[in-house]
Amino acid sequence: MKIRILRGSEVKALLPMAACIDLMETTMIAVSEGRARLPLRTVMPVSNGGLMGNMPGFLAEPECFGVKLVSLFPNNVAAGYSSHLGLVLLFEPEHGRPVAMLDGAEITAIRTAAVSGLATRLLAREDAGDLVLLGAGEQARSHLEAMLAVRKIRRVRVWSRRRETAEAFAQSEGARHKRLIEPVSEVRDAVAGADLICTVSKAREPILFGEWIAPGAHLNVVGSSIATSAEIDTNAVKRARFFVDYRDSTVHEGGEYLQALKSGDITPDHILGEIGEVANGAKAGRTGADDVTLYKSLGIAAEDLASAHYVLEQARAQGVGQTIDF
Repeated sequence: MKIRILRGSEVKALLPMAACIDLMETTMIAVSEGRARLPLRTVMPVSNGGLMGNMPGFLAEPECFGVKLVSLFPNNVAAGYSSHLGLVLLFEPEHGRPVAMLDGAEITAIRTAAVSGLATRLLAREDAGDLVLLGAGEQARSHLEAMLAVRKIRRVRVWSRRRETAEAFAQSEGARHKRLIEPVSEVRDAVAGADLICTVSKAREPILFGEWIAPGAHLNVVGSSIATSAEIDTNAVKRARFFVDYRDSTVHEGGEYLQALKSGDITPDHILGEIGEVANGAKAGRTGADDVTLYKSLGIAAEDLASAHYVLEQARAQGVGQTIDF
């Protein structure tokens, strides 16, 4: 029995953003049509304020199953590491053999932004191009790439709690994409007039408030992934046409949704649908130019499995990675 091992650099080379966005469309449709099994992830506190997550899942198309084991250490960036580190283990369905072990950090970085790219393609106005990134870390970098893949971006602003972090992001990513990126010191100033907003921060309490959001804007709310954290306030949730990656995850883990529900400002039917239901036409997305649309990302194992399967197929075809007897 052989297993193929793929490093982060190999995953990145084999999973370009544009291809991953298209892959996530078919994946999220499969999820919404019931062609996946996705138990809720378990999260265990460990040392130094970190968490250990266990995300198993099964996909019927392409048929595979596996698990992502991931550590979440929010303070890793200062030490030069990703906040999300881990492995995706992929198994084949005929005999249950493990066939691949892939770097989980790179898959997470790419697939998370790719689903936000899909949501933006489906929900944002066609002329949306004034982008704000609230956060200046790994997900800000990958979300910038995803937004550039789905809309003609005219302007980019970035905010971080530390001004120097925003400035460093603006310099490095501006050079990489050959465009001006404006660092902004205050969130309210950053989002003024913006029609694309990606919240990709480590904030536990809201940093973005509903009254600051321009009519017609689209939001990708990504940074919070537990029930007790929220990047946006209840007013922002209430204003928006609210869509999610996976309903079951949101009703258990979506901090912004749960806080608004607890306050009585929304009811459970405020979740208008999963993004896969918008993609397959079962649910209406944007209904007018002034709609504020919102995609709440929590991340699900189906995204990891589909990405891992795609990367494995590319690696086999190109002879990439290390294969060992197991």
